[in-house]
Amino acid sequence: MSKKTLQEIIDQNPEAETFRFGDSEDLCNRILALVRAGKKTATCEAMRAYTEGGDAFPEVGRRDIALNWDGTPAMMLETVEVTTRRFDEMDDEFVAAQGEFRDLAHWRKGYRAYFTRNGGFSEDMEIMCERFRMVEDYA
Repeated sequence: MSKKTLQEIIDQNPEAETFRFGDSEDLCNRILALVRAGKKTATCEAMRAYTEGGDAFPEVGRRDIALNWDGTPAMMLETVEVTTRRFDEMDDEFVAAQGEFRDLAHWRKGYRAYFTRNGGFSEDMEIMCERFRMVEDYA
């Protein structure tokens, strides 16, 4: 069986959004591996990413396509929960579901750097917190 193209997947799932995890090829690859291993079932992003002209805000039940860094389809994920909170309100339980951090302090350090690289950081910035499940792996 040949692999589905991104266009074929979008044609079958017209409501789906496409996105990449992280902001580098290495980070994207590491995160996709964690999702495939079942260790990552949650993610977060600055609310500013969803302003006009930005990404579509996640919706419970919507299936979206996570891309490899080169733009080819990696997997389909279904959103199961979306909440918002301030950066300084993050908790250990949600950090554990993200699968890539030792603890809350490690999460704060990693995301402080990520948000600083991608538009700015503040302790009281609003972030979107999403839980998801993998529906299909295109690897």
